[in-house]
Amino acid sequence: MPIPTTQAVRAQENIDSNKSYLVPFILVTSLFFLWGMANIMNSALIAHFQPVFEISRAQALFIETAFYFGYFTIAIPAGIFMERYSYKKGILLGLVLYAVGALLFIPAAKLLTFGFFLIALYIIASGLAFLETAANPYVTILGKPETSVQRLNFSQSFNGVALVVGPWLAGHFIFSGNEGAMTTLASKQQAADAVILPYAMIAGVVLLVAFLFYLTRMPEPAKGESLKFDKAIFKRRHLTYAVIAQLFYVGAQAGIWGITINYVIEILPGTSKESASQNFLAIGTFLFVAGRFLGTWLMTFIKDHKLLTTYAAAAAILCLMGVVAEGYTAVYAVLAVNFFMSIMFPTIFALGVKDLGHYTKLGSSFIIMAIVGGAILPPVMGYMADEIGIQESFILPCLCFLVVVWYGLKGYNADAVE
Repeated sequence: MPIPTTQAVRAQENIDSNKSYLVPFILVTSLFFLWGMANIMNSALIAHFQPVFEISRAQALFIETAFYFGYFTIAIPAGIFMERYSYKKGILLGLVLYAVGALLFIPAAKLLTFGFFLIALYIIASGLAFLETAANPYVTILGKPETSVQRLNFSQSFNGVALVVGPWLAGHFIFSGNEGAMTTLASKQQAADAVILPYAMIAGVVLLVAFLFYLTRMPEPAKGESLKFDKAIFKRRHLTYAVIAQLFYVGAQAGIWGITINYVIEILPGTSKESASQNFLAIGTFLFVAGRFLGTWLMTFIKDHKLLTTYAAAAAILCLMGVVAEGYTAVYAVLAVNFFMSIMFPTIFALGVKDLGHYTKLGSSFIIMAIVGGAILPPVMGYMADEIGIQESFILPCLCFLVVVWYGLKGYNADAVE
């Protein structure tokens, strides 16, 4: 998920605003696509690995735990690394970690070990923490300052493209031919091996991008003031509440994306995992992208906190429909949640860092660390699905969205200082 910036950054060197930075811009934009692909592919892995390793939904959702824990633990070290060395070196390290994690899927599949896959996913997410920390500042300096916002929006749209392409890729390479009963070791090995090709392809693309970055001269974003902890920041109550709201939002998003394929095939008997991924999950992620674009436009005349409240309330209601409705009504209600989740991360972020002044960088770090919600809540949702039913498990994201509703109504108030 893209980590937004609150203001454009300057380059350390003199940048000619009339000079073309097309190649660096294309390379940086590719990063948005690459981390979007890694994120959405987890949904396929969760559904695919349950029969392969004979594990419960709750256990399978530890995929999200490993992934988001990587973000949580590495986000701050990544920022410190790039402050000390350079953004370009940070991107190169991030891409190498991403490729190494993807290539570790090969021995993980051959050894048929779920824990090995979790380690690989942690390494992938560690690499993504570097990429997401660097990509937004880079986009803002690769061209004229007055068009930085347009460039950032354009680059972030490729993250959305990955969210739509990923489910198709998973359906075609992972699920296709691997949906029968896995009663023998050979059938389980075949299914585990199915993840090798797509992740090897991803690793190949990532290494190619790393090589092109290595060859390309990149302007360096200004390092700015060093990150320092000050407990006085927690007197800014709207920031504290933003961290809480973000934790619950990311947990809800990760849980919903992680369980969508399971939900579709259970609510619509006879639906294959391939179809659930290529058709239904892809619809959901497309709605996510559409909601982001529409929400961005709506904010031109609707206050951001009011739109956040409205979107979060709609998401909560749709989750309840996913609990009580049946058949296609229930499925499309759950898919529609994606539309209303779309603006939550960047909007909570922007409201949380508003008027922080010299605390902005530290506050941003805390909100980013709230991504750990994606490590905590999905297994809880999976446990609920196992114990009380997959539809009933959507009570959890419903409650999470109500926290976001409260933040949009009251918690966002930047005047709330102790």
